[in-house]
Amino acid sequence: MARIQSFGSDIYAMLRQVSRTFALSIEQLPPVLRDIITIAYLLFRVADCIEDHPELQRQKKAELLRLWAQVLAGKASVEKLTSAIALLDAQDPEVAVAQNAKTIIERMHVLPQESVRILTDHVHATALGMARWQEHGPFVRDEAEMDDYMHEVAGRVGYLLTDIFCWYAPAIRRIHSLLMPLAREFGLALQTVNIIRGLKKDFERGWIFIPESLLVHEGLTRESFFSPENRAKAMRVIAVLAEKAVRHLRSGLTYITMLPRVERKIRLFCIWPLLFAAKTISISTNNPAVLHAEAKISRADVKRIVLYSSIFSWSNLCLKAYFNYLLKPVRI
Repeated sequence: MARIQSFGSDIYAMLRQVSRTFALSIEQLPPVLRDIITIAYLLFRVADCIEDHPELQRQKKAELLRLWAQVLAGKASVEKLTSAIALLDAQDPEVAVAQNAKTIIERMHVLPQESVRILTDHVHATALGMARWQEHGPFVRDEAEMDDYMHEVAGRVGYLLTDIFCWYAPAIRRIHSLLMPLAREFGLALQTVNIIRGLKKDFERGWIFIPESLLVHEGLTRESFFSPENRAKAMRVIAVLAEKAVRHLRSGLTYITMLPRVERKIRLFCIWPLLFAAKTISISTNNPAVLHAEAKISRADVKRIVLYSSIFSWSNLCLKAYFNYLLKPVRI
């Protein structure tokens, strides 16, 4: 496969500004995959910026997300989108990415044609799914609705990555049908962890992704979940979410063990987010601090996970053992 020309540092600077850990995973990939997945990540972040921005009302967000889908489908100009968000504060790295959507689109069209189709199809579907959820409203009734939301914002990312891996590597292409269900589960795993990490932050912007059925089971409401007197009940809800995250993560682990050992860099790309998520679950379980602030693993943890997993990335046995080790709850 011919190597495409590497992008300028502006694209990778944008990547590093909006991602501390995913940049590590992306930038160690083979050059062609590194370029494609960097663009994919930034395309998704345009949608994320619109979805998350506190100054935009839900109906406006839905409108802009549908406009972004039209841009990706070639039915609207990217300038129409960037003009609509021109007044947002570009000091926010997320906003800066969205306001540079034209540059991202231009760089995407340098990529091989089939990869462009894969990116536009999946990001287009994600933008429409996000728009639907903005119109739905800031709550989920049960686990099925939670999974539906997470599928739109993360499960489809798993599909995109799997399609790109299959395009790149014939050995992966042969197991495409086996990987796709696991790819969705992998995406749901990472998004469940994100929900646990960002409980308070999401609540402050008007959203709570904890299924109402879980809250009702504990005699809680969305408004009372963060009340100090309800801490024990809230921690039981978080424990249920953590168990759900682990179930999905184990499917992600199966996904990785199916990837050919010769594709070491692709395996590492998948291994690092999985292990970071496992460590995040370990520091969140039985930890009331997650009710007040975002749960983050330390830079030392990141470096340690990267080092150890780089050594045994070829070994499914070692990977499984280290995954289970990282899941052990940290004593608070």
